[in-house]
Amino acid sequence: MSEECKGKSSWPELVGVEGKVAEATIEKENPLVNAQIVAEGSSVPFDFRCDRVWVWINKDGIVKQVPQIG
Repeated sequence: MSEECKGKSSWPELVGVEGKVAEATIEKENPLVNAQIVAEGSSVPFDFRCDRVWVWINKDGIVKQVPQIG
């Protein structure tokens, strides 16, 4: 993570949580970011942005990896 990003940057406690709950929690804990739910296997841009958090979910809608700024 870049030093210029502000606020909380990683949410390991959300692995195993329903994606929509994780999305809301992330945006509440760091209002400077936009959490975006992404299904496993989807492609996303690789550019780094301080205002974006990918929330990777499985077919059941459960977070499968640690959401973090990127």
